Amino acid sequence: MTEATFLTLACALAFGATHYLVPKLNFLSAVPRSRWLSLSGGVAVAYVFMHLLPELAEHERALAEEGHASEILVYALAMSGLAVFYGLEQYVQMAKRSASQVETEAFWIHLGAFALYNLLIGYFLLHREEAGIASLAIYFVAMALHFVTNDFGMHQHHRELYDRKGRWLLALAVLSGWALGLLVELPKTWLIATFSFLAGGVVLNVLKEELPEERQSSFIAFAGGLALYGTLLAAL
Repeated sequence: MTEATFLTLACALAFGATHYLVPKLNFLSAVPRSRWLSLSGGVAVAYVFMHLLPELAEHERALAEEGHASEILVYALAMSGLAVFYGLEQYVQMAKRSASQVETEAFWIHLGAFALYNLLIGYFLLHREEAGIASLAIYFVAMALHFVTNDFGMHQHHRELYDRKGRWLLALAVLSGWALGLLVELPKTWLIATFSFLAGGVVLNVLKEELPEERQSSFIAFAGGLALYGTLLAAL
């Protein structure tokens, strides 16, 4: 195993540990919303706007240079990722007001979607557009903090089911994505397509955890995470 592969494995294991630990971090449950969650949200938003979206533009240009007439699909797939996770969130909210059986079904649908999401995040540990330790570190920090906010949302939505089963399956999904990345390298067009879908999902999942009024989020912490990570990305 090369040093680079070992580092990506360490990142995948750390992602898995994040899923395990978040339900145990009781200080995150505070209202007003924990400043750590708002700071994490700011970091993830900075990553979306200063790294993910410019990377989508690079993918669009790459397809255009290769003569693909459908390069606009990069943005259509990102929009689809956002729409899918928005629809999922609406379904979960409706299920919470329904019978317990419907709520259980909603949990498994919610979990399945996030397992796929995690699979892609684990896969891109090995197949990012930019190679190197700096790129890996940027990706790892942003996604680890993004997992903190996502997992906290899942923990709030589903409580016992998530704590007992969900976090383990999400940890397994991200490790499976890393293993898949070792075994399979998608063609460039498929790689761009899956990355674009993931980017749209990240945009929605970042904003849905930070914007609702009842969360009473800390704007100062959010802006601090945004400014600090945005400055770091600009410097790199």
